[in-house]
Amino acid sequence: MKPDIVFNKDLDAATVFVMVIYQNKPALVWDYFTKPELLDQWWAPKPWRCETSNLDFREGGKWNYAMIGPNNERHRAGVIYEEINAPRSISWIDFFADENGNPTSEIPSVNWLIGFTGVEEGTKLTINIHFNSENDMKTILEMGFEEGFKMALNQLAEIINGKNRP
Repeated sequence: MKPDIVFNKDLDAATVFVMVIYQNKPALVWDYFTKPELLDQWWAPKPWRCETSNLDFREGGKWNYAMIGPNNERHRAGVIYEEINAPRSISWIDFFADENGNPTSEIPSVNWLIGFTGVEEGTKLTINIHFNSENDMKTILEMGFEEGFKMALNQLAEIINGKNRP
């Protein structure tokens, strides 16, 4: 069963708020955001797939990955971890990358704050995404971010359903 996903957009504040409840323990959901072999299973919306080239999960560390399409097209991206409060929250800067994993200036970077809260049902995942401007937010949304990210979050639910439930 697909979880209900809250996806609120506030153009004036250039923010997106996402909330979803997974029927599983926070530690397991945390692992699916912090381990490359698990992130690769769900981060890209099908039929695309995610391929991690490097993940250094520490404050100041980077995650470099590529979204690989059905025709083997590649869109490189990355994350710079800013603050990690295991297993409660992660903040990072998300960016599109060149072939060497360095941020590009063509598409804006985005600030994320991800929270993992234990609730009766399992885990409440909250994601606050802050854009540098309303125009940056529109650019990312026009690329299909809402639809793609909802698909990915649903894929995560399919994977973790039934695994060590609370």
